[in-house]
Amino acid sequence: MNNDEFLSTRRLVLLALLTAVVVILQLLGTFIRFGPFSISLVLMPIVAGAALIGITAGFWLGLVFGLVVLVSGDANIFLSINPIGTLIVVLSKGILAGLAAAIAYKLASKINKTVGAFAAAIVCPIVNTGVFALGAYIFFYDTISRWGTAEGFLSVPAYILVGMISVNFFFELGSNVILSPVVIRIIQYGQSMMDKKKTA
Repeated sequence: MNNDEFLSTRRLVLLALLTAVVVILQLLGTFIRFGPFSISLVLMPIVAGAALIGITAGFWLGLVFGLVVLVSGDANIFLSINPIGTLIVVLSKGILAGLAAAIAYKLASKINKTVGAFAAAIVCPIVNTGVFALGAYIFFYDTISRWGTAEGFLSVPAYILVGMISVNFFFELGSNVILSPVVIRIIQYGQSMMDKKKTA
């Protein structure tokens, strides 16, 4: 087996493991809620895959994230209102978050890998939450307006930003910034040890 084949096999194994972690964390995350929505614990393996494998992994892991959200029933409240809008929002927010993390890592890691890891960890939840907020405004305006009015909010944007996503976003951002760079560094260290054993 030549070096290119080894690297390809290793990346596929890592991608498979991260895919399993995305599924497990998303299913577990459905039980952790702040307000009406669950916490997205899956952003950490998405960031790790995007950083360590690249754009294809960011796309794939983001897609898996979206599909598990749909299958798990976590988006049922929106599916019952606008199924097409829900599919667009849920799938696009995961995919775009994964792609953005990969691009951020690639650009920022030119400074060094630690900066790249932090950049990916910051960008991923921003894009995930931002796409959700935009999609909620576009596809569910009337429903969200009713929810916001019932809770005393004066505008739909205020309800989306404060009533729906603020606590979740800051939890996701904080946990991502703290844990994703650590996870990436651990995997990189493990890979370097494997490389040393292979060449020994």
